[in-house]
Amino acid sequence: MHLLSPLLLLLEYVAFSDSQDWKFEHPTTLYAWEGTCIWIPCSYTIPGNGKVLDNLTVYQNYKWDDKTKDFSGTVLYEKKKVETPHNQGRVQFLGDDKSNCTLHIHPVNAQDNGQLGLRVTSKNDRWMEKIVLNISKMAPPPRINLPSEIRELQEVTLTCQLDFACLGYQIKLQWSLEGTQHNLSSVTSTSLTTKTVFTQSQLTFQPEWTNHGKKLICQLRNDNADGPLSQETVQLDVKHSPKLQITLSHGEANVKEGNSVNMTSLGDAIVKERDSVTMKCQIISSNPQFPRMLWFKDGNPLNEHETLHQEQKTATLTLPSVTKEAAGKYHCEAHNEIGSTKLEVTLQVHYAPEPSTVKITVSPAKEGSKISLTCISQAYPSPINYTWYHNKIEISETGKTFQIPNVFLKHAGNYSCLAKNSVGTGKAGQAAELDVQYSPKEVTMVIQNPTPIREGDDVTLFCNYTSSNPSVTRYEWRTQGSWKEIMPGALVIQKVPWNASPFSCAACNRWCSWASSVNLHVQYAPKGVKVLLISPGSEIYSGHPVLLRCNFSSSYPTDVLFFWKKNGIFLKEGRDLSFDSISPEDAGNYNCLVNNSIGQSTSEAWKLQVLYAPRRLRVSISPKDSVMEGKKAVLMCESDANPPISRYTWFDWNNQNLHHDDQTLRLDPVKVQDSGAYWCQGANRLGMGQSPPRILTVYYSPETISKQVALGMGLFLAILLLPLLGVKLQRSWKRIQSQQGLQENSSAQSFFVRNRKVRRAPLSEGPHSLGCYNPVMEDSISYATLRFPLAETDTPRIGEAGTSEVQRTPLNRDNTVTYSVVQKRQVGDYENVTPDVPEDEGIHYSELVHLGIGERPLSQEGVEYVTLKH
Repeated sequence: MHLLSPLLLLLEYVAFSDSQDWKFEHPTTLYAWEGTCIWIPCSYTIPGNGKVLDNLTVYQNYKWDDKTKDFSGTVLYEKKKVETPHNQGRVQFLGDDKSNCTLHIHPVNAQDNGQLGLRVTSKNDRWMEKIVLNISKMAPPPRINLPSEIRELQEVTLTCQLDFACLGYQIKLQWSLEGTQHNLSSVTSTSLTTKTVFTQSQLTFQPEWTNHGKKLICQLRNDNADGPLSQETVQLDVKHSPKLQITLSHGEANVKEGNSVNMTSLGDAIVKERDSVTMKCQIISSNPQFPRMLWFKDGNPLNEHETLHQEQKTATLTLPSVTKEAAGKYHCEAHNEIGSTKLEVTLQVHYAPEPSTVKITVSPAKEGSKISLTCISQAYPSPINYTWYHNKIEISETGKTFQIPNVFLKHAGNYSCLAKNSVGTGKAGQAAELDVQYSPKEVTMVIQNPTPIREGDDVTLFCNYTSSNPSVTRYEWRTQGSWKEIMPGALVIQKVPWNASPFSCAACNRWCSWASSVNLHVQYAPKGVKVLLISPGSEIYSGHPVLLRCNFSSSYPTDVLFFWKKNGIFLKEGRDLSFDSISPEDAGNYNCLVNNSIGQSTSEAWKLQVLYAPRRLRVSISPKDSVMEGKKAVLMCESDANPPISRYTWFDWNNQNLHHDDQTLRLDPVKVQDSGAYWCQGANRLGMGQSPPRILTVYYSPETISKQVALGMGLFLAILLLPLLGVKLQRSWKRIQSQQGLQENSSAQSFFVRNRKVRRAPLSEGPHSLGCYNPVMEDSISYATLRFPLAETDTPRIGEAGTSEVQRTPLNRDNTVTYSVVQKRQVGDYENVTPDVPEDEGIHYSELVHLGIGERPLSQEGVEYVTLKH
């Protein structure tokens, strides 16, 4: 049942798979126009496993014929299994007989419009697949897809798509925008899959508010045509905030500006007091409409002299009398749903420069730096001339900014300036002071300790300088490690390291001046001592030459000596240690030693590993070679190999593979028949080795020995008793014959004795068996005892004359006959071998015994009695 269920499921799956329909994947409808081509991406799956396409026929506008029970129509292409695919007219089959059914039709005619049928067959399976062709006379216009909303300066992507693509006919989609002289750059992509067929162009740009209401055109073009094949036009709806224009008027003068108005363009007319100035803010474009407009001065809304005309989309601000206080920044602001727009205009009044001030870029200034001094004075128009003073002494500088590219102490002092414009000359304000400062000068570092310096010594360094402005407030040290500064400018390096980097110090006020670096030149024992394997490059194999080299990274002083040790024992002197033919005994831990006048350094132990095939294989037996049956014996394959043995194989005394691949062979419990020789093989990636045979002796347990002894003694006694039993049987037979007359005249009951078949039992249960014990052998002898059913004396018989007959000798109750079922000894019945013996093979006896009168003997186990009646 366990095997039948998966078989039924498999048959059900096969039956279900064969009953499935063909599966096709291709575009449902393909579009083209006359003169172009059609590329039909197509894939199919044949029901069932391992089937291939036999025949393929392409019909145009096919129909089903009920009479012929087949399809009819114009055949555009036909492919049979025995033929090689080739061109047939306008149709090309680009597929195969397994999964691809791609077709190419070139050129396409208007008559191709309609249904295209793919008739396919494979053995007993057939299928007709429908493909719709939409063929027009002229090229259809592409489709332009616009986003739901277009806003100015927000990047949008527009798509122009045509449901057509064919590798044999190149087309392109070209964008243009009304009001521009050049075509817009776009990205064109083509899809030719079983799902979609189209050519698409994506235009990505940031529309401006001036693009609102403009026409966007996508044209379908071909290099062979003079003009566009077709086109699609849409009108852009660009959402944008209000766009403003400010008009300023003074007297009879009118000025229009786009963003801001500089009042200097109006000349002196606007600076006269009590002159009237009108500022008109007008909306020139807004989408959506109905904006809100306001005027502001210096960020504050103005309402006093404001006149708002919503119908004309203007907001007018009138200043009836211009004064100096009217100067400032004015802006007009308009709002709609998209956002707000601000347009500024600056109104200035002519006046002489106000008292000037001097601004220094950095003060105090560091010596050697570059500084700039700027003369600041409010005036309109802006000052055109400046006069500079250093400590009240005029200097030859007329610009607004006085620059000092490299400041020295002589440049320190007070600076002032005067500004002048077309209205007049201003006054000098409060002077500015220039403070020239510098970092500490001539900084040096001094080593107090005498030379030479050894690794671990204590070293004291001092940092000195000559002058500083401002005063030195701290010292900095350029060292590796954290050392203790015992006092400002004094550093103690405790236990200087061997690789101490150069030291440097800096004296600092607002800035720091660093001293030149000083190298301590620390002497030390060799560092970075290690063992290098020069050859071979990677693994070391037994018998190959090997070269080791003692290397170190640095030593000061540089004069060194090299020594080698193996496992802590001195080997030789020299930098290189070579082996002409490496052996496994050379493996071990190697150290190299390098010393100079300062001390000696030892490398870390480098473990030399020698790779070799398995050798010295031997079989060990645990607990020992002799094991009592029923116990456990563990055989282990011991070996010497590098890399360790990866595969073990065990064999017995017959060289039979035991199919045991573990290093340990366990016999639990062990049997006597397991005795014999065992040997093993071991292999790694370098080779194989085998052990000599090892003998395992399994001896009998005391219980088995006692059973075998009992069986042997039983057989021995049986052999001794057989002659006595023969004599006894012969005497009994004669006695029976002498009593035959009495038995014939006896009117008593008679008995028939039949030997009952005795079930076999192990030899251990038979007390008289002899020989060696065999666990499978059974007792081969069964006994049945027959006794005469008479009393010790016969009843005297009365004759005709009334005289009694001579009394018979009484029967001896010990005169019994024993019959045995004897089983033949099988060939091969020897120690530790169990032959196949039929269970019922043997000899059975049945005997008709004493039919006289007398007391019936007691029934015995194993004997059946049958009563015979006269």
